[in-house]
Amino acid sequence: MITAPLSQALVRGAAELETTDRGIRPHRLPAWVRAGYADPQLLAMEAQPSGVRVAVRSSATRVELVLHPSRIAYRGVSRPRGAVDVFVDGRLRLSEVLDGGDVTEIDLQTGGAQLVPGPAHTVVLDGLSHGEKDIEFWLPHNESVELIGLRSDAAVAALPDGRPVWIHYGSSISQGSNAATPGEVWTSVAARRGDVALRNLGFGGSALVDPFVARVIRDAPADLISVKLGINVVNLDAMRLRAFVPAVQGFIDTIRDGHPDVPLILISPIFCGIHEHTPGPGAIDPASLGSGQVKFLATGEAGDEAQGRLTLSVIRRELRSLAERRADDPNLSYLDGTALYGQPDSDALPLLDGLHPSGAAHRLIGERFADYAFASTGPFAG
Repeated sequence: MITAPLSQALVRGAAELETTDRGIRPHRLPAWVRAGYADPQLLAMEAQPSGVRVAVRSSATRVELVLHPSRIAYRGVSRPRGAVDVFVDGRLRLSEVLDGGDVTEIDLQTGGAQLVPGPAHTVVLDGLSHGEKDIEFWLPHNESVELIGLRSDAAVAALPDGRPVWIHYGSSISQGSNAATPGEVWTSVAARRGDVALRNLGFGGSALVDPFVARVIRDAPADLISVKLGINVVNLDAMRLRAFVPAVQGFIDTIRDGHPDVPLILISPIFCGIHEHTPGPGAIDPASLGSGQVKFLATGEAGDEAQGRLTLSVIRRELRSLAERRADDPNLSYLDGTALYGQPDSDALPLLDGLHPSGAAHRLIGERFADYAFASTGPFAG
């Protein structure tokens, strides 16, 4: 077997690779962000490589990717493990749930945490045809990993990729919370349907219109950009209306400093019943602890919208108005998030925890976004 050095040329969708004692860890945000804005939630989420893939071209019949996962688990709460999806010439060939790795177990009632170490995991892709083929290992969207080695029975080379680069910014829904596998996250579904190269900047609990993320997008190569804002601002009760609208204006202005003519879609939140007309903060419903299915609730007071507190209905109204006021930007589009997942969808495909879409809903959202954005008359057409 040949061992190929894992480098930036083989790893797509990451800002940079950190060298560790075991190998390399992909990061979705650059070091200057991680050093200057060291919020624990953001740091945990950006190290989970949603949308990141190891991409090679090879005539190998067997390829092995060795990685070491790290994850967080909550006692008494059932959470699916991360997975690796492997696509060969654009078709799903293998979907493998991870085992082993390190786990930090957290007790939601006491706040106590315990680290339990575990072994590495090897994803084995075997029985491939002898001809040259394109192979992509999509890394887990919900666990951090260190890449240890890539082994194959024939040489591998970096996969050429001339597709348009799509940068998307959003919350845990965009990162993939509750999606079955990394290839089933709605952004991944949409990227494959649109035949574009994804860079996913979805960060669980952390889509807070942060100016440094706008700078990252401004400075990154991008042919297509989308920004999905609202749910984290509401469920963290992070802003009032007066602060939110100028923050979004400034966020878009910063992106436009680097990408003045790139198609940009501003997306408002999908339907979420607990926050449609009730402000945050959001919280875990204590009655759901120990049930195996955590549920979230809104702790704000309905009617506080008049005091400038934010709900999803207010945010949709304001983002639509903001887009209309920027009508001199012909490449800016507004998409109401309820067109991707609305109240009728919540009856058929409910948010099982009250906040995040199910795996089936992720696929629906991805398909609907692709049908809108990549249509012949859509904002990402061509």
